[in-house]
Amino acid sequence: MSATGRCSVTDPNAIPRAAHHRRTALAVFGMAVVMLGLAYAAVPLYRVFCRATGYGGTPQVATAAPAARGARTLNVRFDANVAPGLPWKFEPETPEMTVRTGQTVTVFFKVRSTAARDTAANAQYNITPDIGGFYFNKIACFCFDEQHLGPNETAELPVVFFLDPKLEADPTMADVQSLTLSYTFFAAKAGATAAKAAANAAPDATPPRKL
Repeated sequence: MSATGRCSVTDPNAIPRAAHHRRTALAVFGMAVVMLGLAYAAVPLYRVFCRATGYGGTPQVATAAPAARGARTLNVRFDANVAPGLPWKFEPETPEMTVRTGQTVTVFFKVRSTAARDTAANAQYNITPDIGGFYFNKIACFCFDEQHLGPNETAELPVVFFLDPKLEADPTMADVQSLTLSYTFFAAKAGATAAKAAANAAPDATPPRKL
């Protein structure tokens, strides 16, 4: 009995209910953390998937050209774009060319900064039509690295690629006569640019070719 003369009765289910609510709250919190982690991981995983499969017109990355050339030829067009806010001029030196499957080709893009300060950017790329991305193989490309330009500086940016002869056996490529390789430069984030600049300061860093 309490000091007020009233009986104090404890609900026997109160403690189990409180423990249940705590477990539920922890489960919800844990699920939120997992979903947040998956959201951050989704972008790089999606990029890896695209590069591995050519999904969305993403070109493949190769270490060497095929041993033999194929029989087909296709017209390859080159498209260059700059995102708003980046003070660069960007264009292909060769707008288009005819390429035989299995043939290793080197093309150059010219980029020029119109800014009075140092700038940096990353290039995103794709192939159209999308199915062509699975057979478009890059051996070397400026798009693999962040690009830096000084005030009013100009540079030549190379791309080395080939069209996989396996496309000749793909019925979905039978009516495809031309492909377009498209690039868009986006301004690099400040933090990433600083990290890249520090890496480039290492003794074994190879500076980009400037004009």
